[in-house]
Amino acid sequence: LSPVQPPPASLPVLQAAHCQMIKDLSACLLGQNLRVDCRYENKTSNPLVYEFSITKDNRKHVIHSTISVSENIYRNRANVTMHKNLVCLHLQSFTTSDEGVYKCELRATNDYTGNNVRNITVIKDKLEKCAGFSLLIQNTSWLLLLLLSLPLLQAVDFVSL
Repeated sequence: LSPVQPPPASLPVLQAAHCQMIKDLSACLLGQNLRVDCRYENKTSNPLVYEFSITKDNRKHVIHSTISVSENIYRNRANVTMHKNLVCLHLQSFTTSDEGVYKCELRATNDYTGNNVRNITVIKDKLEKCAGFSLLIQNTSWLLLLLLSLPLLQAVDFVSL
């Protein structure tokens, strides 16, 4: 019988949790402009890096990015706004030549588990109009306050009769 060997010294395992989880990717038309909403769940306070790209004719074209360089044809037409748990791509003067598979990639800095990616196929004739108040609801609580105070306002109005 051989003596019992101790288990090999275990190496520390670097545990990395996915810090960003894309929950939803949607697209809509705001006048002549395309808006692509990339909603995510944030699990870290690390800064967020993103990339919006389009694949057409089997080629990837970077529209707007903090990860790589945007292509010239999109540079003057595209901008990105960031809100709580939402990264929005705005592409001005959207035409049928801008149709294709849009991709949103998100990654928190210092998150080495890889990018979180979601795709959406964008065809101009099939796009819905953007809801005009969706950003207001996400950014401000005044609308909720107004809705909650309506019964109170009606009661005050009723008393004054």
